Amino acid sequence: MAFIKAFRGVRPRRDLARLIAAPPYDVCSSAEARLMAAGNPHSFLHVDKAEIDLDETIGIYDDRVYEKARANFDWLVNSGAMVQDEKPSLYIYRLSLYERVQTGLVACTSVDECLNGLIKKHELTRKDKLLDRIKHVDALNANTGPIFLAYKEVSKDISEMLENWASSHEADYDFKAEYAATPEDAKFIPKGIRHEVWVISSEDAIQSIVKAYEDLPALYVADGHHRLASAAEVAKMRRERSGFNPEAESNFTLSVIFPHSQLAIMDYNRLVKDLNGLDEDAFLALLKKKFSVRDDAKGRAKPLSKHHFGLYMKSGWRMLALKDESSLDESDPERILDSSILQNLILEPILGIADVREDKRIDFSGGMRGLEELERRVDSGEMAAAFAMFPASMEELMAIADAGRIMPPKSTWFEPKLRSGLFVHLLD
Repeated sequence: MAFIKAFRGVRPRRDLARLIAAPPYDVCSSAEARLMAAGNPHSFLHVDKAEIDLDETIGIYDDRVYEKARANFDWLVNSGAMVQDEKPSLYIYRLSLYERVQTGLVACTSVDECLNGLIKKHELTRKDKLLDRIKHVDALNANTGPIFLAYKEVSKDISEMLENWASSHEADYDFKAEYAATPEDAKFIPKGIRHEVWVISSEDAIQSIVKAYEDLPALYVADGHHRLASAAEVAKMRRERSGFNPEAESNFTLSVIFPHSQLAIMDYNRLVKDLNGLDEDAFLALLKKKFSVRDDAKGRAKPLSKHHFGLYMKSGWRMLALKDESSLDESDPERILDSSILQNLILEPILGIADVREDKRIDFSGGMRGLEELERRVDSGEMAAAFAMFPASMEELMAIADAGRIMPPKSTWFEPKLRSGLFVHLLD
């Protein structure tokens, strides 16, 4: 049974929330973060990507980056820009983008539930990125970015509980935010994402909410595998140093939990730099062994259903459809994913891209950038071909996690993005 608990969050002063709140550290490069934070000393990017305040020759994993992150966080607290709540609280966090609204609960979850399978994962972690977050958490003595969790919604009880609270209380934060770094990015990045937060400090309300979440059989990581793994490693390190204390805050990590029905996964498209020595005709001939290829697609070939792929090369758009769907093993939720089909039937056997995590010949384009971005990068000569994907579903993600399997890298892109800096969880 899932376990959550209230915590004394460190939060922005109400009038500074919009300035402090920042996009997640892993959706922008150091160069983009410098542009986003320019002229705004309160931006939480100064904490999550502190290299932006150091000389550009200093590597992003240098110890000085973590020292600067701690100094910047201390400045936000000591200046009064961020203040710790006096009482352990839970927090409702609502994000609205166009017609989509998702309302979640900010709480602490147990790192041990990751180890015992009650928090289910669907991605692997990379050693360098994991070490980075371990150093960041340990240096700051805090979780600064929430893990994005979901639960399988079988009734509306929890959602209605949160909605009832929100409708009967004034929001503590209510602002709109953007995170375009450049005019080019601004064409793709959602504008005016609304962020609303309600603080729940009533002990009776907290007890009722905690009990409701205890009835959930599991939680699923939608995004934040490196943050979760780093929290578990820091908890392990501190247990080895000081012994096991079940009440220690380091045994818990910052999380936001949403019902799966409110979440939408967007397409995460692929681009390849070359055709592995093939010309377009030879490449298409190999594709036709496994796919029907319609090369008279009108406009952009955006897949409208599973097992269909848009293909863009300089000669134009084509729609690919898997010929023999009966060949798929429906009992294996990972292998029937479109990202797995693309990998197993095209990327590896035809294009020679076996490891999409490490191969420099492949890149990804997700979120709001759409098919226009694929055309731009191929037409410029940077890429030889692009594949437009049909989005995975939350049901597929949860089925893979339930089976203990792993999704291929870059299979999911969630929008809108959670903001960092609205909630910080101190480890002691």
